[in-house]
Amino acid sequence: MTPRRLAGMLALLAALSACGGDETSAPPPTPQAVTADAVGHYCGMALQDHAGPKGQIFVKGRAAPVWFSSIKQVFAYTLLPEEPKGLAAIYVNDMAAAKADGAADPRAWIDARQAFYVIGSSFVGGMGAEDAMPFSDQARALEFASVHGGRVLPFADVPEDYVFAQ
Repeated sequence: MTPRRLAGMLALLAALSACGGDETSAPPPTPQAVTADAVGHYCGMALQDHAGPKGQIFVKGRAAPVWFSSIKQVFAYTLLPEEPKGLAAIYVNDMAAAKADGAADPRAWIDARQAFYVIGSSFVGGMGAEDAMPFSDQARALEFASVHGGRVLPFADVPEDYVFAQ
């Protein structure tokens, strides 16, 4: 290989490696407030019409979040092969900040991947079925489970069969 050809290949390699940019340095988008325009991705219904914790996912390259009226739907979106995989952020309501009546605080959002989830409890979510309850604090999740049943798991351990159970 000639020195000129080697130099050309090295220049091409350097240019290609710079194309990706440093994606890890960009901060994740901040959670958005649920507005009258926020509609559930799977159900097509206004989020404000549903009780229980909600979720929002930011897909890389899109400014607006994808909205979810239940926490199981958030998990489904991350697991289904046909949904986008370039996710910039996943947020769920923090039930550790729930109001006295048990309603989710619409301003209390946490990173879904850092939350603790109570699954299999007696709680009925926004879609009228049992739903996962996200907590920022594991002790609060355990306290909820002791009252309402269920078990506490981190995001990565929530089983697919739970997410897709009818």
